[in-house]
Amino acid sequence: MSATSDLDRVTAIVLQLMRGPILVLLCVYAIGISGMALMPGVDADGNPTRMNLFHAFYFFTYTATTTGFGEIPFTFTDEQRLWATVCLYMGVVAWLYAISSIIRLALHPELLRAIAERRFARSVRRISEPFFILCGFGDTGSLLARGLSDQMIRAAVLDMDTERIKALRLRDYRVNMPGLCADASIPRHLMDAGVQHPQCRAVVVLTGSDEVNLKIAVMTRFLNPALRIICRDTDASHRELLATVGEVTLVSPFEVFAQQLDAAIYTPVLRAWEDWLVGDHAIDLEDPVRPPRGNWVLCGYGRMGRALHAKLRAHSSEISVIDRNEGLPLSGGKRILGHVDRNTLADANLADAVGLVAGTSNDQENLRILLSARAINPDAFLIVRQNHHENELAFNAADANLIMQPSLVLARHILLFLLMPSLGGLLRYLHSDAPHEVEGLVRRARERLPRGAPLLWSEEIGALDCVVPGCRERLPDVRVADLLRDPARRDAQLDALPLVVTRDGEATMLPDDDMVMLPGDVLLLCGTRRARHRLHATLRNPYTLHFLTTGEDPPRSWFFQWLCRRIGAPRALPAAR
Repeated sequence: MSATSDLDRVTAIVLQLMRGPILVLLCVYAIGISGMALMPGVDADGNPTRMNLFHAFYFFTYTATTTGFGEIPFTFTDEQRLWATVCLYMGVVAWLYAISSIIRLALHPELLRAIAERRFARSVRRISEPFFILCGFGDTGSLLARGLSDQMIRAAVLDMDTERIKALRLRDYRVNMPGLCADASIPRHLMDAGVQHPQCRAVVVLTGSDEVNLKIAVMTRFLNPALRIICRDTDASHRELLATVGEVTLVSPFEVFAQQLDAAIYTPVLRAWEDWLVGDHAIDLEDPVRPPRGNWVLCGYGRMGRALHAKLRAHSSEISVIDRNEGLPLSGGKRILGHVDRNTLADANLADAVGLVAGTSNDQENLRILLSARAINPDAFLIVRQNHHENELAFNAADANLIMQPSLVLARHILLFLLMPSLGGLLRYLHSDAPHEVEGLVRRARERLPRGAPLLWSEEIGALDCVVPGCRERLPDVRVADLLRDPARRDAQLDALPLVVTRDGEATMLPDDDMVMLPGDVLLLCGTRRARHRLHATLRNPYTLHFLTTGEDPPRSWFFQWLCRRIGAPRALPAAR
């Protein structure tokens, strides 16, 4: 909806509710002023006179508000005092009616909604840096917004739940996150959220309804065909319908967790490093979680159970599945029908299994399964699915080896998609092509970077062949190690680790320090905010770049450049230590 339409809607609501009070006030004022002007009075000398319209308006104005400034311009007669009494009551009643109407107008839901939409659209239009649109602010949307905020990236949030939008406004985000309580599948709300904004990079669809997700994807594709759409994975029928919309990235938390569990079993350090990159402060890179290899018991054969079954059966000798739905097809492994209790766990041979997965869609059932499993095999590796974030305290007290929270898994995976697409290529490279480099990469990260989650960012390399004033020769080749020097101490390194160099669409994973950088290269790094600011400043200051590359600090002012040429001094002075 355009700004003009918004303004027309607000104006129509105001006129509709205030038309009656305004007419009442006009009538009361007209009657009171006319009567006061017609009432006979006397002047200071006792001569008959009448009050003019200006004095009548002035008197009625302060009388209607019960202020009272006395009788003007002369002492009133009994007729004037009688009419003044009538005016007093008429004015008070009229203003009480008008004030109550103003209060009703201020609380009118349609007016509040129109004002909120206008304020939201104005906030989005003012965004001057890249941002994303989050459709749905449940557990996943909240976690994703927190991750974006930690990376100093904004998002425009749409959600139909008023309480969720109120919670958004109370969050202590590092950047402003405008939010609106509205149906994201309505095109004008998507327009207000910036779907056609030049800085909008993607629409993330995270509502709990498959129909709404599909409608949002369709509307977004028509409003901005080039915009990227990332959607929560749905069932097979809606997946086929989304495929007709165009290029839509579908993300399933269960498929992602199955891949992560597979990586944790066979490359646990890489799995821990991936969580560390996306902001998990509790990850210990030196002692990551290591699920055992062997026989597993899966409790529940829904979407999570099927995804884990497909991964685990490729490496485990036996997979036992406990589920009460006999209509679900099972490809390989042992199946036990019924509820999960001690008898079915015993039939699944839990006593000899290395681990158990409580993966039903009911949190209470999953916690009960853990109690039964511990009674049969206290040494089993326990993985539990937590469906609702509000049950976090109970799941933490359960002391399971690994807690799978679909909203958290989904938020972290989408965060990688949004922030650094090249990071996904690096993780695939380390997982499949170079798993032997993981240990060295983690060791370098621990040596260069401080404790805590790092900051991920990309830096585009500009022109590097400029001639610095005061230097007759061009700048030599700039290496990765030169860029990561600290301008304050050239012999020290910034707290940053280069991960990927993208050149002409081709990515170089884990570049060496001696790699020569070229204009147009995009360097993906992880490190601290201080390192990011200093590297950003280095690339935009030819003097600093020359100093870090050559170790020489050329004269910067015109006078000293002329003086060095005049006296035949060296073209560059040694840098002060």
